[in-house]
Amino acid sequence: MSSTVRETALDHISTAQPVAPLPAPEQGKALANGYGCDVFNTRVMRQRLPREVYDRLMRTMTHRTPLDPADADIIAGAMKDWALEHGATHYTHWFQPMTGLTAEKHDAFLSPTADGQVFGEFSGKMLIKGEPDASSFPSGGIRSTFEARGYTAWDPTSPVFLLGDEYGRKTLYIPTVFYSYTGEALDRKTPLMRSVEAVSAQALRILRLLGNTTATGVQAMVGSEQEYFLVDRRLYVQRPDLMMCGRTLYGAKPAKGQEMEDHYFGAIKERVSNYMKDLDIELWKLGIPAKTEHNEAAPAQHELAPIYNTTNVATDENMLVMNVMKKVALRHGLVCLLHEKPFAGVNGSGKHNNWSLTTDTGHNLLEPGRDPQKNRMFLLVLAAMMKAVDEHAGLLRMSAANPGNDHRLGANEAPPAIISMFLGDQLTAVVDHIIRGSDESVPSASIMRVGVSTLPFIRRDATDRNRTSPFAFTGNKFEFRMVPSSGCIADANTVLNTIAAEAFQAFADELEKAEDFEFALNALIRREMTAHQRIIFNGNGYTDEWVAEATRRGLPNLRSMVDAVPELVKPASIALFAHQGVFTEKELRARADVSFELYAKTINIEALTMIDMAGKDIVPAVAEYGGKLAWSANQAMQAGMDVSVQREMLARVNVLLRQTSDALADLRAKQEKMAALSGQEQARYAHDVICPAMEVLRAPVDHLEMIVDGRLWPMPTYGDLLFNV
Repeated sequence: MSSTVRETALDHISTAQPVAPLPAPEQGKALANGYGCDVFNTRVMRQRLPREVYDRLMRTMTHRTPLDPADADIIAGAMKDWALEHGATHYTHWFQPMTGLTAEKHDAFLSPTADGQVFGEFSGKMLIKGEPDASSFPSGGIRSTFEARGYTAWDPTSPVFLLGDEYGRKTLYIPTVFYSYTGEALDRKTPLMRSVEAVSAQALRILRLLGNTTATGVQAMVGSEQEYFLVDRRLYVQRPDLMMCGRTLYGAKPAKGQEMEDHYFGAIKERVSNYMKDLDIELWKLGIPAKTEHNEAAPAQHELAPIYNTTNVATDENMLVMNVMKKVALRHGLVCLLHEKPFAGVNGSGKHNNWSLTTDTGHNLLEPGRDPQKNRMFLLVLAAMMKAVDEHAGLLRMSAANPGNDHRLGANEAPPAIISMFLGDQLTAVVDHIIRGSDESVPSASIMRVGVSTLPFIRRDATDRNRTSPFAFTGNKFEFRMVPSSGCIADANTVLNTIAAEAFQAFADELEKAEDFEFALNALIRREMTAHQRIIFNGNGYTDEWVAEATRRGLPNLRSMVDAVPELVKPASIALFAHQGVFTEKELRARADVSFELYAKTINIEALTMIDMAGKDIVPAVAEYGGKLAWSANQAMQAGMDVSVQREMLARVNVLLRQTSDALADLRAKQEKMAALSGQEQARYAHDVICPAMEVLRAPVDHLEMIVDGRLWPMPTYGDLLFNV
């Protein structure tokens, strides 16, 4: 891209006026009258469905009872009428294949008649089941090219909603699961829903043992904090790496980054503020309560946090949030970057997954109590989570793995690749007392009859937060901070639910056989906390000392996605997921294959993009600059001037250009070798060989960016991208 285009874009940005959001009265109206207006929610259902049908649908939603086909026809008719009244022309089954994105195939409500007319058609059968081409999505061998059939099935626990395009056309979106002709899960939602049922069933056993007879279910609750970058679209389109890969493959660090710490929670720029206001309105229409928005640590980086919801709905809402963020950004002449590390040397983006367990009567199992009876529940759940996270740390790490996250985890601004649990000083002291069987006083503590101190009342946030911990207790929930910003939170929550269910089941199996329940309960808590205390770490997770300490403790350090994927198919993992009915072995092996394929394809695209940019844009630009230096030196020499400076600059440029050319040729050769490999071998080659070769190519190019005349440099710089929003 020529410098003229870059300079024109920067000039336009400097003089352009921000896109105005809706006027304040309209915003107020949208909040008061428009919240959830594009959702077929319980309020709409109550108005439009016969009472008995509505009641049966509610039972299906809350207790997962089968839906009567006759009811489905009535519900489908009500949905269709509502959608048509709101301007919808099409409907789609909306699902989450193993690509990390959502998928949809739009069908028109209108069907032709014999007399040349049309009528609106949408039956219960169309609502409940669809048939997309399963061979077109990654399946890990479950579906072959010639075996195309797959199915989508309506998930009534997640609300149906409307989405429109820039032309005002609307489509009815039906959240669904996606499975193969032979019944295997081909999506992320199916195993998530299985895990929800597993953790509910096993947690209920624990509740009954502790005397709770009122709760009929336990829900995993999630709130996901979404981090992202905003860049100007005119600059974005001049960066092939951003367009193809979502991250910059070249780029020198700007003179000013985040070292002044003036961006985090700083005043929000008008252009960004207008974007956020419009984003709020679009999300409110969809019934998504966008609660908090602020600047994150890096320039042009921001965060959005919604209110908590059930895991299944929260997952769908987060996928919608990412979709809407991108659409609204384009409306404002911006591009929303969700990649975990769009800019090297600048803070990356994550998605903090705040997870808790709550009964259908409103009791949070991770809420420390004021009295010993509630203490017992909390301590037992805490012991279960210590056991779950310690025994399945590798799986938890895998649940946060994607190619982009490899650039973030452990990069001095995010959790390390080592899984540990932060409890805070106060709660850690209580755990220590229990382990030691100490009768020493803990403030406000009661003493159990076997000499174990119970937990005193702990106010929320009694201890400081630890931003370096990947799995931190924060008052009444666990914050899993490793989740990738571009990823689907279903993966992490499927693992969290499953490992919690497994620990609860082991505890319930033991306690149900106990002759002396109180003694057995206290002994179990003490034993499990003792066995798994190595997982607790309250210090700085970014230090080399912690890496050494974690090694001494025997904690796994899976530095890359390629290292983490095999955790899916270890015998212990296969047994775990089979035991809880979440994954079959076939489904796990398929996901491992898909993950390796995804990693290799991602790195291959990045390598080809680097090769293309270097060969077509960077090397010619540097060669042109070198030619101008040589001409300038020659002219100066003829005039009798000292040309030592020009010669030094030319020599430096020539050295770096040679390094670039050699590294480019090397990367080309290695990329061609990778194409002949497949599966895990290909992914390993991409990580061990291609990624280092890409770094070797990048190094001289980034040096050249600091030397070459800015008018000749073929792409916007980090400074252009980060400070022109």
